Amino acid sequence: MPAESFDVLGWFNEGWTARMALDLLPENNGPRVEVLDGCVVVTPSGCLDRRTVQRELGYLLKQAAHRVGMWPYHEVNVISGDDLFIPDVAILRLSGGGQTAMDIHHAVLLGEIVSPGNRRKDIIDRPREYAAVGVPFFLRVDLRNRVPTIALYELTEGEYRPVAAAAAGTRFVMREPFEFSIDPADLLGEEAAPDESAEAE
Repeated sequence: MPAESFDVLGWFNEGWTARMALDLLPENNGPRVEVLDGCVVVTPSGCLDRRTVQRELGYLLKQAAHRVGMWPYHEVNVISGDDLFIPDVAILRLSGGGQTAMDIHHAVLLGEIVSPGNRRKDIIDRPREYAAVGVPFFLRVDLRNRVPTIALYELTEGEYRPVAAAAAGTRFVMREPFEFSIDPADLLGEEAAPDESAEAE
């Protein structure tokens, strides 16, 4: 059996585990490959807006998290038992340097950028899964109608309860697990591009 080939997906009838996926499937910069309840879930790369928000948010969170000794990542492999998650945003208690994956119990905050085709996963399923294993905070960014909103939830008695939220044009402010604020509109990073036709004139 050749190692690290997607062909292996057709060779197993039994359920998959996070460790099997990490050992047998190739690393890639394209589709996201996760494992949930024994099934491999492959998700194509998101739209340009989603990737822009992920880049901008990751950059800004990195500065804020490092000030309090936490480690921010985006699209990091997170192992939860036999499941393998790849959240859009992960704030960890320790560095993942040199690692392929991190245990979910190192996560202080996990976040998802809602995709139009995966709204149920990002709004209902994924936070429920993170809450079940005790991740203290969940962050959600929604880009519906290209109007970014951010909401932060804190785990209380086994469920996430909202503690801060804001839409584009207002200020999102959070105090825990570290101080961070932003106008969600800034996440799209849209500045007027030069009008080439005007320059030609």
